Amino acid sequence: MSIFLKKIKITKDWVDYNGHMNVAYYNLIFDMYGAEILMTLFNMGEHSAKTTKKSIMWVETHIVYNQEVTDGDQVDINLTYVDHDKKRILYKMEMIQNEKKYLAAAIEILALYVDLEKRKVAEFEDEKVKIMDEYIEKNKSNFSYKDLKFSSKLKK
Repeated sequence: MSIFLKKIKITKDWVDYNGHMNVAYYNLIFDMYGAEILMTLFNMGEHSAKTTKKSIMWVETHIVYNQEVTDGDQVDINLTYVDHDKKRILYKMEMIQNEKKYLAAAIEILALYVDLEKRKVAEFEDEKVKIMDEYIEKNKSNFSYKDLKFSSKLKK
C-alpha cells in the first residue's frame, strides 16, 4: 500500500547517454515532487522555511534503482512510510512507472528539523507534531515497515 503524491513525466533533458534517466534526477524528483509535497502537508515546506525560518534538511538517504525509466515515461511518486521523533523525520517513497506498473526506484530519507537562523537542529513545534501524528494515524494502514534502513535512528 502507499499514498499517491504526484505524477511526473520524464523529460529528454533528464535522460543520459545510456538512454535512461540519469541518477541525479531521481533525487530531484523525489525531493521536488515527493518530499516537498509531504513537507507542505506538515507545514514544513518552502513557505514555512521562508516565514518561520525552520526547515527540513536531508542527512541520510538510501536509494534503490530497480528498473530504468526513459524519456516520455510517466511515473507516480508515492509515500510508503513516515514517522518522526522530536527532531527527525523518516520517510520512504517509491517511483512507479505508470503504464507498466513496475517499481522503478525507492528512496528512504532521514531528515532533521533545522532552525535556519541558528543553523542548528531544533525540536518540532507542538502543532507540527500534531499534524504529523494525525497524518500517520490516519494513513498507517497504507505504510510498509519492510526494508527500512533508518528506523533505529529515530529516538522515540
